[in-house]
Amino acid sequence: MEFKKESERIYIENEIGKTIAEITFPHISDDVVNIDHTFVDQSLRGQGVAGKLMLAVTEHLRNNNQKAKATCSYAVDWFDEHNEYDDIYIK
Repeated sequence: MEFKKESERIYIENEIGKTIAEITFPHISDDVVNIDHTFVDQSLRGQGVAGKLMLAVTEHLRNNNQKAKATCSYAVDWFDEHNEYDDIYIK
């Protein structure tokens, strides 16, 4: 499973180019993004894909010296359970 990355989105496409998982994080400012959406297609559910998307976005943020707010309920819950990312999470 290979993630594709854009400036405000990380996603997976199936063999016909349909998005089957994604996380979006539009910029609020130069150094803060809002994780506002996660989606995992039914075909991938139960495989930890949403968590892998969160790990990918947190790696991206750390590499770019950025922080995150979250309005996506999944992302809020994920950050609440992963205190090791408190350095990049703005509650």
